Amino acid sequence: MEPQAWRTWAETRMSTPDLDRLAEAVEALLRALGEDPDREGLRRTPARVAAMLQEVLAGYWMDPAELINGAIFEAEDNDLVLVRDIEFYSMCEHHLLPFYGRVHVAYIPDGRIIGLSKIPRIVELFARRLQVQERVTRQIADFLERVLQPRGVAVIVEAAHLCTMMRGVRKSGARMVTQALTGVFRTDPRLRSELRIHLRHPDRDGAG
Repeated sequence: MEPQAWRTWAETRMSTPDLDRLAEAVEALLRALGEDPDREGLRRTPARVAAMLQEVLAGYWMDPAELINGAIFEAEDNDLVLVRDIEFYSMCEHHLLPFYGRVHVAYIPDGRIIGLSKIPRIVELFARRLQVQERVTRQIADFLERVLQPRGVAVIVEAAHLCTMMRGVRKSGARMVTQALTGVFRTDPRLRSELRIHLRHPDRDGAG
Protein backbone atom coordinates (compact mmCIF):
# COMPACT_ATOMS: atom_id res chain seq x y z
CA MET A 1 0.00 0.00 0.00
CA GLU A 2 1.28 3.44 -0.89
CA PRO A 3 2.23 5.76 1.99
CA GLN A 4 -0.50 8.24 1.05
CA ALA A 5 -3.07 5.46 1.37
CA TRP A 6 -1.90 4.73 4.92
CA ARG A 7 -2.17 8.41 5.77
CA THR A 8 -5.66 8.77 4.30
CA TRP A 9 -6.97 5.60 5.90
CA ALA A 10 -5.46 6.29 9.33
CA GLU A 11 -7.30 9.65 9.38
CA THR A 12 -5.87 12.88 8.07
CA ARG A 13 -3.52 14.41 10.56
CA MET A 14 -4.74 17.42 12.47
CA SER A 15 -2.71 20.59 12.46
CA THR A 16 -0.63 20.93 15.62
CA PRO A 17 -2.67 22.20 18.58
CA ASP A 18 -2.94 25.87 19.52
CA LEU A 19 -1.29 25.73 22.94
CA ASP A 20 -2.31 29.30 23.80
CA ARG A 21 -5.99 28.55 23.17
CA LEU A 22 -5.74 25.32 25.14
CA ALA A 23 -4.20 27.17 28.09
CA GLU A 24 -6.95 29.81 27.91
CA ALA A 25 -9.58 27.04 27.95
CA VAL A 26 -7.99 25.42 31.01
CA GLU A 27 -7.89 28.80 32.77
CA ALA A 28 -11.60 29.30 31.98
CA LEU A 29 -12.32 25.82 33.36
CA LEU A 30 -10.52 26.63 36.62
CA ARG A 31 -12.51 29.84 36.99
CA ALA A 32 -15.77 27.98 36.27
CA LEU A 33 -14.87 25.58 39.10
CA GLY A 34 -14.51 28.56 41.44
CA GLU A 35 -10.72 28.34 41.58
CA ASP A 36 -8.29 31.22 41.29
CA PRO A 37 -5.90 30.56 38.37
CA ASP A 38 -3.66 33.35 39.66
CA ARG A 39 -2.85 31.67 42.96
CA GLU A 40 0.66 30.27 43.25
CA GLY A 41 -0.18 26.58 42.85
CA LEU A 42 -2.26 27.11 39.71
CA ARG A 43 -0.35 29.91 38.02
CA ARG A 44 1.37 27.63 35.50
CA THR A 45 -1.29 24.90 35.41
CA PRO A 46 -3.01 26.04 32.18
CA ALA A 47 0.29 25.92 30.25
CA ARG A 48 1.22 22.57 31.82
CA VAL A 49 -2.14 21.02 30.91
CA ALA A 50 -1.88 22.33 27.34
CA ALA A 51 1.56 20.74 26.94
CA MET A 52 0.30 17.52 28.54
CA LEU A 53 -2.61 17.29 26.07
CA GLN A 54 -0.24 17.80 23.17
CA GLU A 55 1.77 14.80 24.42
CA VAL A 56 -0.99 12.37 25.43
CA LEU A 57 -2.99 13.03 22.24
CA ALA A 58 0.07 12.89 19.98
CA GLY A 59 -1.51 10.20 17.79
CA TYR A 60 -3.45 12.91 15.98
CA TRP A 61 -0.21 14.39 14.65
CA MET A 62 1.69 11.21 13.78
CA ASP A 63 2.23 10.44 10.10
CA PRO A 64 1.53 6.73 9.45
CA ALA A 65 3.90 6.68 6.47
CA GLU A 66 6.76 8.09 8.55
CA LEU A 67 5.92 5.64 11.32
CA ILE A 68 6.26 2.62 9.00
CA ASN A 69 9.32 4.16 7.30
CA GLY A 70 9.95 1.25 4.96
CA ALA A 71 10.08 -1.35 7.73
CA ILE A 72 8.09 -3.96 5.80
CA PHE A 73 10.10 -6.95 4.62
CA GLU A 74 9.54 -9.99 2.45
CA ALA A 75 9.49 -13.26 4.36
CA GLU A 76 8.68 -16.88 3.54
CA ASP A 77 7.58 -17.68 7.07
CA ASN A 78 3.86 -18.00 7.67
CA ASP A 79 3.96 -18.90 11.37
CA LEU A 80 2.34 -16.92 14.16
CA VAL A 81 3.94 -13.58 15.06
CA LEU A 82 2.91 -12.28 18.48
CA VAL A 83 3.89 -9.13 20.36
CA ARG A 84 2.31 -9.28 23.79
CA ASP A 85 1.97 -6.96 26.79
CA ILE A 86 2.37 -3.66 24.96
CA GLU A 87 1.60 -0.99 27.55
CA PHE A 88 -0.68 1.79 26.39
CA TYR A 89 -2.43 4.88 27.72
CA SER A 90 -5.40 6.52 26.07
CA MET A 91 -8.05 9.13 26.86
CA CYS A 92 -11.75 8.28 27.01
CA GLU A 93 -13.66 10.61 24.71
CA HIS A 94 -16.76 10.49 26.91
CA HIS A 95 -15.31 11.91 30.14
CA LEU A 96 -11.76 12.95 29.17
CA LEU A 97 -10.35 10.53 31.74
CA PRO A 98 -7.56 8.04 31.01
CA PHE A 99 -7.89 4.36 30.34
CA TYR A 100 -4.79 2.19 30.25
CA GLY A 101 -3.59 -1.38 30.06
CA ARG A 102 -1.96 -3.83 27.67
CA VAL A 103 -2.34 -4.74 24.02
CA HIS A 104 -1.51 -8.10 22.47
CA VAL A 105 -1.01 -8.08 18.69
CA ALA A 106 -0.68 -11.21 16.55
CA TYR A 107 -0.65 -11.87 12.83
CA ILE A 108 -0.01 -14.67 10.36
CA PRO A 109 2.24 -13.36 7.55
CA ASP A 110 1.50 -13.89 3.91
CA GLY A 111 4.87 -13.01 2.39
CA ARG A 112 5.44 -9.81 4.37
CA ILE A 113 6.41 -8.96 7.95
CA ILE A 114 6.83 -5.65 9.76
CA GLY A 115 9.72 -4.53 11.97
CA LEU A 116 9.15 -5.49 15.60
CA SER A 117 9.47 -1.94 16.95
CA LYS A 118 6.72 -0.71 14.62
CA ILE A 119 3.92 -2.64 16.31
CA PRO A 120 4.08 -0.72 19.62
CA ARG A 121 4.26 2.49 17.58
CA ILE A 122 1.13 1.52 15.68
CA VAL A 123 -0.56 1.01 19.05
CA GLU A 124 0.56 4.53 20.04
CA LEU A 125 -0.71 5.97 16.75
CA PHE A 126 -4.28 5.04 17.66
CA ALA A 127 -4.16 4.99 21.47
CA ARG A 128 -2.91 8.56 21.84
CA ARG A 129 -6.20 10.09 20.73
CA LEU A 130 -9.63 10.65 22.23
CA GLN A 131 -10.88 7.08 22.05
CA VAL A 132 -13.14 4.28 23.15
CA GLN A 133 -11.56 0.88 23.71
CA GLU A 134 -13.63 -0.93 21.10
CA ARG A 135 -12.57 1.51 18.39
CA VAL A 136 -8.84 1.54 19.20
CA THR A 137 -8.84 -2.29 19.14
CA ARG A 138 -10.40 -2.37 15.69
CA GLN A 139 -8.23 0.44 14.30
CA ILE A 140 -4.99 -1.35 15.23
CA ALA A 141 -6.21 -4.57 13.59
CA ASP A 142 -7.48 -2.85 10.44
CA PHE A 143 -4.28 -0.84 10.02
CA LEU A 144 -2.10 -3.97 10.15
CA GLU A 145 -4.52 -5.73 7.81
CA ARG A 146 -4.22 -2.98 5.23
CA VAL A 147 -0.46 -2.44 5.54
CA LEU A 148 0.65 -6.10 5.59
CA GLN A 149 -2.27 -7.91 3.94
CA PRO A 150 -1.52 -10.97 6.12
CA ARG A 151 -3.51 -14.16 6.40
CA GLY A 152 -5.02 -12.84 9.60
CA VAL A 153 -4.66 -10.37 12.48
CA ALA A 154 -5.68 -10.62 16.13
CA VAL A 155 -5.65 -7.69 18.54
CA ILE A 156 -6.65 -8.10 22.19
CA VAL A 157 -6.83 -5.12 24.54
CA GLU A 158 -7.17 -5.32 28.33
CA ALA A 159 -7.73 -2.01 30.10
CA ALA A 160 -8.78 -0.26 33.29
CA HIS A 161 -10.92 2.86 32.90
CA LEU A 162 -10.69 5.74 35.33
CA CYS A 163 -14.22 6.79 34.37
CA THR A 164 -15.49 3.63 36.15
CA MET A 165 -12.89 3.81 38.95
CA MET A 166 -13.23 7.47 39.94
CA ARG A 167 -16.89 8.13 39.15
CA GLY A 168 -20.13 6.29 38.44
CA VAL A 169 -19.95 2.70 39.67
CA ARG A 170 -16.50 3.29 41.25
CA LYS A 171 -15.22 -0.25 40.77
CA SER A 172 -11.44 -0.20 40.93
CA GLY A 173 -10.95 -3.86 40.02
CA ALA A 174 -12.97 -3.87 36.83
CA ARG A 175 -11.10 -4.55 33.59
CA MET A 176 -12.47 -4.43 30.06
CA VAL A 177 -11.30 -6.87 27.38
CA THR A 178 -11.91 -6.27 23.67
CA GLN A 179 -10.68 -8.14 20.63
CA ALA A 180 -10.61 -7.70 16.87
CA LEU A 181 -9.99 -10.70 14.60
CA THR A 182 -9.49 -10.83 10.85
CA GLY A 183 -8.81 -13.57 8.29
CA VAL A 184 -7.77 -16.98 9.60
CA PHE A 185 -8.13 -15.91 13.23
CA ARG A 186 -11.87 -15.66 12.58
CA THR A 187 -12.14 -18.98 10.75
CA ASP A 188 -9.58 -21.27 12.39
CA PRO A 189 -10.32 -22.24 16.03
CA ARG A 190 -6.95 -24.00 16.22
CA LEU A 191 -5.16 -20.69 15.74
CA ARG A 192 -7.33 -18.97 18.32
CA SER A 193 -6.54 -21.77 20.76
CA GLU A 194 -2.80 -21.45 20.06
CA LEU A 195 -3.00 -17.71 20.64
CA ARG A 196 -4.78 -18.21 23.98
CA ILE A 197 -2.06 -20.65 25.07
CA HIS A 198 0.68 -18.12 24.28
CA LEU A 199 -1.16 -15.40 26.16
CA ARG A 200 -1.75 -17.64 29.16
CA HIS A 201 1.80 -19.07 29.28
CA PRO A 202 4.36 -16.52 28.08
CA ASP A 203 7.26 -18.66 29.36
CA ARG A 204 6.30 -21.96 27.73
CA ASP A 205 9.90 -22.63 26.74
CA GLY A 206 10.91 -22.74 30.40
CA ALA A 207 12.85 -19.47 30.33
CA GLY A 208 12.43 -17.31 33.38
